[in-house]
Amino acid sequence: MTALKVVEANTPAQKKNFIQFPYKIYENNPHWVAPLQLDMRQMFDIRTPFDRLIRKRHPFYDYGEMQAFLAYRASSLVGRICAVGNSLYKQHHDSQTGFWGFFECIDDQEVADTLFQAAEKWLKKKGFSKMKGPASPSSTYDYGLLVEGFDDSPRVMMTYNPKYYVKLIETAGFDKLKQLYAYKISADTINDNKKLARVVVAIKKRYAVEMRPINMKDLKNEVEKIRHIYNESWNPNWGHIPFTDKEIEMLAEGIKPVAEANLILFCYVRNQLAGMAVAVRDVNFLLKRFKGRLFPFNLFKLMNKKNLKKTEWMRVLLLGLLPQFQGKGIDAAFYWDLIQNSLNLGLRYCEASWILEDNTMMNRAMDVVSGVVYKRYNLYTRPIG
Repeated sequence: MTALKVVEANTPAQKKNFIQFPYKIYENNPHWVAPLQLDMRQMFDIRTPFDRLIRKRHPFYDYGEMQAFLAYRASSLVGRICAVGNSLYKQHHDSQTGFWGFFECIDDQEVADTLFQAAEKWLKKKGFSKMKGPASPSSTYDYGLLVEGFDDSPRVMMTYNPKYYVKLIETAGFDKLKQLYAYKISADTINDNKKLARVVVAIKKRYAVEMRPINMKDLKNEVEKIRHIYNESWNPNWGHIPFTDKEIEMLAEGIKPVAEANLILFCYVRNQLAGMAVAVRDVNFLLKRFKGRLFPFNLFKLMNKKNLKKTEWMRVLLLGLLPQFQGKGIDAAFYWDLIQNSLNLGLRYCEASWILEDNTMMNRAMDVVSGVVYKRYNLYTRPIG
């Protein structure tokens, strides 16, 4: 068999090959949704002059670094991976953990092993003692390997991968570190839950809870509230790193074209800001058709409200309650109100993701609102030799 060669992807041409390789892996897969090429060029800093006019350098590089690798057998590209260093994670967790992500590979164990070895060698030079992934490039972005739910397309901003990746990764010596859940909540099921309806009414009355939609005319201040609540409420969670100002601004820019004010809610308890929830329509049914291309015409299709109304799904991207308001059932009230608002928009299903397997409070809340785990994602780790 022809020997494998792994090279660093540093030139614009190599990075372009890196970005284009997944199209080979998913060529005949009906569920994969190609990431937008514009986003990938920004992520790997190979922006065209046009890109530079509309977007700044990716904010991940304010605290992180990546090295991309490509694997070749003869002249055929057969795999890719990134090794990732994250100073914000190191600072927040006092950890010598490095990461790997953006892994794509043909069904060949030798190729997978060689890619992981290349990432490990780079991380070892940087002083890391273990490697965790997939993180593309961190928990703030694409996170986890799909291990259950392969027969369905991912919801917006969630990951997808072939089933054989599980075997490649585990055979390469990685152990499961954590599992992440994606819950499916049906509007019909939640509305049939009369007990929940009574509980929500009681919670709102007891704590004087008021849900207010985001003010799209004051977006800068509203986004800052989201960042503050997210960072404060998620701070104790395993593996969490805070949103930077630039990252939350980028997220806001990304979802603004498809945002619905009644799906982005702030919770007030006795007129005091207590929490937030950010949900968006699942636009992946459109993005799948775009095949990574947004300009010149697909942007208009994405922003066309008639097209957006064709989806029955929404995804809750963020939900957080400030620590003093947790454990009171207010999160269930959030989901109740989001579902009621979504019904008025013609939506029928909600994905709540991702939620850690040992996040007792959130998993209990999912039980309360009749959520069902319908997809699972693993995070893996192995020591660096």
